[in-house]
Amino acid sequence: MLAPLRGPRHLLRLGEIVLTLARYDALFPLERVAGAALVVRGLRLLRRRDPALSRLRPGQRLAEALQALGPSFIKLGQALSLRADLVGEPIASDLALLQDRLPPFPGAAALAVVESELGAPVATLFQSFDVEPVAAASIAQVHLAVSTEGEAVAVKVLRPGIAAAFARDLAMFDWLARAAERLEPALRRLKPRAVVETLAQLVRLEMDLRFEAAAASELRDNFADDPTFRVPQIDWRRTSRQVLTLERVGGVRVDDRAALVAAGHDVHDVLQRAANAFFKQVFRDGFFHADLHPGNLFIDRTGAIVAVDFGIMGRLDRKTRFYLADMLLAFLMRDYRRVAEVHFEAGYVPPHHSRASFAQACRAVGEPILGRPLHEISLGRLLAQLFQVTEQFEMETQPQLLLLQKTMVLAEGVGRMLDPRVNMWTLAQPLIEDWMRENRGPEARIGDALGEAMESFARLPALLRRLDTVSARIDEGGGLPLHRDSLAAFGRRALERLGLPLWIIALALAAIAARLW
Repeated sequence: MLAPLRGPRHLLRLGEIVLTLARYDALFPLERVAGAALVVRGLRLLRRRDPALSRLRPGQRLAEALQALGPSFIKLGQALSLRADLVGEPIASDLALLQDRLPPFPGAAALAVVESELGAPVATLFQSFDVEPVAAASIAQVHLAVSTEGEAVAVKVLRPGIAAAFARDLAMFDWLARAAERLEPALRRLKPRAVVETLAQLVRLEMDLRFEAAAASELRDNFADDPTFRVPQIDWRRTSRQVLTLERVGGVRVDDRAALVAAGHDVHDVLQRAANAFFKQVFRDGFFHADLHPGNLFIDRTGAIVAVDFGIMGRLDRKTRFYLADMLLAFLMRDYRRVAEVHFEAGYVPPHHSRASFAQACRAVGEPILGRPLHEISLGRLLAQLFQVTEQFEMETQPQLLLLQKTMVLAEGVGRMLDPRVNMWTLAQPLIEDWMRENRGPEARIGDALGEAMESFARLPALLRRLDTVSARIDEGGGLPLHRDSLAAFGRRALERLGLPLWIIALALAAIAARLW
């Protein structure tokens, strides 16, 4: 639960936010709120008279304002970059480029955090510790060090006081989201409060660096047998809630094409490895690095991709991966009726809507994108467009898919930097075909059906015991005076809700009848 908004301090903070947005001419999101247009026009008189600012797009001005407002607002901007359905694709694209950079805090403060968290003097933990950080962001900064065992490491230290600052601003975000839903009911479908809650959950995870360490460890385990994708080793002895120590890695940034070529790397091989690694994370493992901007990907001397910064990770359960695969395959085949069926089968679109109309909407999304040359087709953009046109069909927002869509756009951007003539998804085609055959082919579907049947069958004894108990109580004169026919009908409906095959239902009903009569 988020803390409630209360007290003059919150009101002063709200005034500061409004004035900052006004100075950057970034109040346009409020124009959608009923009755706010006149106020917005008045506040625009406060905007900065800066020619450079006037040349920026609205999304860029909003990004500048959020950067000026500090860490919580940088994270809010990153969260909104996932919500093209809420802010529009142009603004979401500009917010996706929001850089999470802040001036560093003093190195002495970082040393104090390390000693307090790890319970020992820095000199007994590290042979050397660079006081000047090599990178600083909204939540933490990174220092280079050498452990007492002689291992070169990077030490991430949480920014002092950051938890309290985020708690204050998250309470305000929640209050604003509630107000938006109350003043503009049409916004409820877009779940602005859910956006804030998701942001709060992400921030809570990022505030405890042990969670980031665990994410890196899990991703490393997933690729333990793959020499083409590396994750740094965690130094658990020197890791705690506010300190993360991991193997120091090096290499060439993945977007520095000239440096990659100069180092002797084959750019096409790099792109192939990136496509394979991303596919394996999303579809094989359902656990993916969700912050794949170029600064988090390096190419080491062996040509392997090395990932860093595991604060934002995404998960897709098996059902969602199957939905995603079936939906994308239907789109690529331009089978829009099947695209619609996949959405209805997954329960993402309420059943009272017309499948034919939804298929028509999917065609409107797919044709402009799929009609382009292969190297220009963007699956990330396809998903973004799909999420935007679903409002009239009451399709609820799926946060895990929004995170994936943003990650796909980032991955495609890296691919275009490496070779704009190649579509990275075609490079992963052999893996895609193998995965589809193993997981969505006829044999796999039969296996899934049998597995579901066995799980349902395993639940039968407990159900029969409960029915037997009810029957015994009725015979003893206790409980509700249900007729035996009513009880049998109740049992039949309960079994049907289990989704059992007909032959299992028939056997179960026979068993129920035997117990009743």
